[in-house]
Amino acid sequence: MPTVQVTDLADGDFLLDVREDDEWQAGHAAGALHIPMSEFVARYGELTEAAPQDGRVNVICRSGGRSAQVTMYLVQQGLDAANVDGGMGAWAAAGRPVVDDEGKPGQVV
Repeated sequence: MPTVQVTDLADGDFLLDVREDDEWQAGHAAGALHIPMSEFVARYGELTEAAPQDGRVNVICRSGGRSAQVTMYLVQQGLDAANVDGGMGAWAAAGRPVVDDEGKPGQVV
């Protein structure tokens, strides 16, 4: 499965967060698209509208398990997708900003 390290992501790279609403509200990467894994198939069109046409979809969850499943699905659909290794835990540990729904500093739950 295609995997990317948090440290290899540049500002502005497309990020899809597949965590549930409560996790997202507590803290997420600014600019990420949020589609919970539990709603992903029904909301797939939101991703195809928002994702860059010739760019990679970097998929993130808390630790990497759910995002791995979504990444595999996207690859099967013919999209260029990669699982973010270590998820939001690795994101926060790398010093990347985590914000809540109000744009204030958030936390990974």
